[in-house]
Amino acid sequence: MSGTGKYHLPAGTSADGPYDVLVTPESACWGYSGLRILTLRPGQTHALSTGDSEFLVLPLTGSCTVTTDGSTFELAGRTGVFASATDFAYLPRASEAVISSAAGGRFALPSARTEQGGHSARYGRKEDVPVELRGAGACSRQVNNYCLPGTFDAEQLLVCEVLTPGGNWSSYPPHKHDEARTDADGNPVESELEEIYYFEVSGEDGNGFGYQRVYGTPERPIDVLAEVRSGDTVLIPHGWHGPSVAAPGYDLYYLNVMAGPGQDRAWLICDDPAHGWVRATWDAQDVDDRLPFGENR
Repeated sequence: MSGTGKYHLPAGTSADGPYDVLVTPESACWGYSGLRILTLRPGQTHALSTGDSEFLVLPLTGSCTVTTDGSTFELAGRTGVFASATDFAYLPRASEAVISSAAGGRFALPSARTEQGGHSARYGRKEDVPVELRGAGACSRQVNNYCLPGTFDAEQLLVCEVLTPGGNWSSYPPHKHDEARTDADGNPVESELEEIYYFEVSGEDGNGFGYQRVYGTPERPIDVLAEVRSGDTVLIPHGWHGPSVAAPGYDLYYLNVMAGPGQDRAWLICDDPAHGWVRATWDAQDVDDRLPFGENR
């Protein structure tokens, strides 16, 4: 099914109870990926039951304490998403947790439905988060790789965040990961993953914006061209996605949450053949000197 309205959730439209954003597999009409954005006032606490999903507690702004199953994790957090990467906590399925914040803050709770439960609750250090500068020229962006294969173990959850300087394009060339495919030799070349984009834009006046494009194939149509602002969410069940465009003067942040049916937790993408040639042009360009952001310099 196509239509921007089904997949672009402007700020506030998916709020529910204590959550500024609440996306579940049921609300997204898919099987695995979820996201909650939680704002806590100073001294406030929140009880979280993970149920059939694994979660991260990922500070966007502020610090918090996560208590679960006899363990306590003190998350130092950060002053904002453009300031630095952050530490985080991992919560397995079928666990109970309490999140509290003495000074208040906003916290992302990305999740993935899973039938597996082999990992225990644990702390992810900020210093261990790989900070990658990807692309070059106007396609330069920063990727904080929190919970991907090779960076942090989980059952099916994949989480990273992308920071794009104003005027630049990211999630480009357009790519997809909506079917499990192998090459002629049987090697995996694409994995099946649902994806959530959660956006924030720099500036205190609320005027900042960007654009997100998603498009499909004749067999699986989807057509999204959304103006995105802080607090917006875009759902990508399938199809080519990109670019994510940061308007000049406004840096663009988005949190990516991915999960799918594969048990090997792979993140394998396929570029749109019409635009994949763009990657080769980066060899002759420098990375944008505005990167990395904040404390990561």
